[in-house]
Amino acid sequence: MEFSGDLASLAFLPEHLRGVPYVYARHPEATEPGDVSGGANCQVYAYAVLAHFGRYVPPLHSSGLWAEHDAVQTVADPAPLDLLLFDSGPKPGLEEGYAAHVAVHVGPDHVLHLCQEVGVPVVWRYAEFAARPRYARLLGAKRARGVPLDRAVSP
Repeated sequence: MEFSGDLASLAFLPEHLRGVPYVYARHPEATEPGDVSGGANCQVYAYAVLAHFGRYVPPLHSSGLWAEHDAVQTVADPAPLDLLLFDSGPKPGLEEGYAAHVAVHVGPDHVLHLCQEVGVPVVWRYAEFAARPRYARLLGAKRARGVPLDRAVSP
């Protein structure tokens, strides 16, 4: 899948995915998968975007997503709709990926995400993540393996 045009305008997304407010408490264990009507955290939002485009990812927190290998695979070169995990670096005593920020690669040097800092979905370039200590490290990318659509979450 390729997205074109002004990716920062979010025009490639349906309206219900453009103005979703950031709500920390709306994490994968606290809401129905794909339900962003009351806001979302970064994971719930990213998973809803993928579901809209027919890709399924289990409703996992970031450390679970990073450890998951059945529904997603780790990839070296992200493609559109791959999930990206950003963090501040290793956290001694915590599992890899713990509290990582989850975002969606939408094109060369374009990353769609929902964060508390902005409050609504936004597209940033990789340098914008690197400039913020909280997101300075790109932990890696994960690609949905293409689980059948009957298991996908309806947006």
